Amino acid sequence: MGYGYGYGYGYYFDPTYILIIIGMVISLMASASVKSTMAKYKKVRCSTGLTGAMAAEQILYREGISDVTIECMEDSDGDHYDPRTKTVRLSSDVYRGATVTSVAVAAHECGHAIQHAKSYAPLSVRAAMVPVVNLASNLSMPLILLGVVLSWNQVLINIGIFAFSGALLFQLVTLPVEFNASSRALAKIGQYGLLAEEENRGCKKVLRAAAFTYVAAAMATVLQLVRLVLLFGGGRRRDD
Repeated sequence: MGYGYGYGYGYYFDPTYILIIIGMVISLMASASVKSTMAKYKKVRCSTGLTGAMAAEQILYREGISDVTIECMEDSDGDHYDPRTKTVRLSSDVYRGATVTSVAVAAHECGHAIQHAKSYAPLSVRAAMVPVVNLASNLSMPLILLGVVLSWNQVLINIGIFAFSGALLFQLVTLPVEFNASSRALAKIGQYGLLAEEENRGCKKVLRAAAFTYVAAAMATVLQLVRLVLLFGGGRRRDD
């Protein structure tokens, strides 16, 4: 769609494509920021000597959470908390690394475990949304394109746009979940003395950079949604 549409009259440049470019730039900037920040503090060993796994164990133990397990995953699998199995999954670098980055990431995932244990409402809402949002996201573009093919059927197009907006709603719900998990992580790191005071500053930078990736994703989705509305939500077909 970046170059426009052709109905026997050739192609024209689609000016709304600039929205996609802006979204990509924002996402790339966020990704570069988090990678560079994590790489920087992965070189800073924490004075307490705690690995990510040890930090996670201490947080969960001191919080009285005994039904959550900690697993070491391949690096490509990333770091996350699985509420279905009550498992904190850490990449091997985070699991074994005794660095500021490792402790920060492990504490963040434990923040999600604490949310789950305390029935944090946004986490429950996000978990409930996952299957619906996945289905809606997969159907959105086929519905829009089908609507265009069927003589610009605005009903199908609007349903597709509405389905796509579910992805944005999911990301908006994700923001407080992620920011709250980071807040809990910082609080527990300080409360339990997992990092020295000067190391806490690096921890904050790591978590702040990671949080910006979620903000960037939401911004990119907003721009995509605006583009879909501009292209297909006008109730008229493109004949030029």
